Amino acid sequence: MKIFLDTADIDEIRAAYETGLIDGVTTNPTLILKSGRELLDVAKELHKEFPNLESISCEVVADTAEEMLAQAKQYYSIHPCITIKLPCTVEGLKACRFLSEKGIKTNVTLIFSIPQAILAAKAGATYVSPFVGRLDDQQVAGLEVVRGIADMYRIHGVKTQVLSASIRSVQRATRSWYNGAEVVTMPPKIFWQMYNHILTDNGLDIFQKDWEEATKGD
Repeated sequence: MKIFLDTADIDEIRAAYETGLIDGVTTNPTLILKSGRELLDVAKELHKEFPNLESISCEVVADTAEEMLAQAKQYYSIHPCITIKLPCTVEGLKACRFLSEKGIKTNVTLIFSIPQAILAAKAGATYVSPFVGRLDDQQVAGLEVVRGIADMYRIHGVKTQVLSASIRSVQRATRSWYNGAEVVTMPPKIFWQMYNHILTDNGLDIFQKDWEEATKGD
């Protein structure tokens, strides 16, 4: 089970990375816009500061496969851990196939159905990203789509990894892994919420009080 952090905020990534539990980072144009920085600069800094990450995603935005590949080159030339995020479109999957055949990691994003995930896998995608939250918004069971993709890949021995995205709660993250996702990418706040449970808090309070009572007068 892998955890990717869905943010472009270096400080937030640093705090989570120091736990030793973060496997990768995903970004998108919206997150980069919020950071107020250029994606290329962010990608270089992420690789330099967090060398043990399995994957650092960089999304290309263009109309044709040729334009996507031209954008992608500046990113994957940084380091092999860079993963190129591509849309699940005809042109996006053309670019995905070209990059995959060259051994460059790819993540086909904006997946909303099993047929799309099949096409992405055939194009050689390293990861596919079904968007759980956005599917739920449309009254479609996002976790069932994750499960269906994972089952399809397992039946046919597909190596493409299911990366569950658009995660808005710890419950959705947990159920994504339960439904077969190898990776869940989540906002930092969801990662930190994974530590929390009221019984843990209550137990720590009891232990602390008992310790203080036991050492009273030492």
